Amino acid sequence: MICIITGDIVGSRKIKDSWLISLKKALKTISIHNDKWEIFRGDSFQVEVEPENAIRTAAYLKACIRINKPADVRMGIGIGEAKNKRKKLSESNGDAFVNSGIAFDGLKQGKVNLAIKTDYPEFDEEINILIKLALIAMNGWGVVAAEMVKLALEHEHVSQNELAVLSGRTQPLVSGALKRANYSELMEMDKLYRKKLNLTSSK
Repeated sequence: MICIITGDIVGSRKIKDSWLISLKKALKTISIHNDKWEIFRGDSFQVEVEPENAIRTAAYLKACIRINKPADVRMGIGIGEAKNKRKKLSESNGDAFVNSGIAFDGLKQGKVNLAIKTDYPEFDEEINILIKLALIAMNGWGVVAAEMVKLALEHEHVSQNELAVLSGRTQPLVSGALKRANYSELMEMDKLYRKKLNLTSSK
C-alpha cells in the first residue's frame, strides 16, 4: 500500500506567495524519494508518503503553511494500492490515488479541511472522527504555534531546551506554544492511528 495526499492552498489568490516557498520545502522534506511530489494548477499538490506517516505528514504540511498567516491548506489522504506507477504522480493511478481524490472532493461537503479514505469504511469512520477533533486545535494554530509544531516534527527526538536553541526562543515560550497547539495530544493521535492502521491492514 501507499499513501497519496492531495491538497490545495486555501485562499491562495488573496495572499502573498510566501506559502509556495514553504510548500516546496515541505514537500521535498517529506517525500519518500524527494521526487514523489508535484505542484499543479498553481496552488494544488500531490505527494506520496508511507501510509503510517499520513497523520504526521498532514500535520507537518499544515504547520508549514499556517506559518504564512492567513494561509491554510486542505488535504485528502488516500491509502491503497498503486497501479501503473510512473515517474510523474499525475500519470500514475490506483486505489490510493482514487481514495485521495474522493477524500479531497468531500472536504467542502464535510466542512473540514482534512480527511482520510481507505478501503476500510470502519477504519475511515474512526480516524475521521479523530481528525475532526484534532482540527479544533490545528485550525487555531497561530504563527508561533505553527513554527514550533513544524520544528518539533522535524526534530522529534530532541528536548524542548534544544528546540529553544534551534528556534532562538526561550524554553517557556516553546513549551507554551506546543501546549497551545495541543502537540502532545496530536502525537497520541498519531500513535493510535498507526496502531489501528497496522491492525486493519493485517486482517
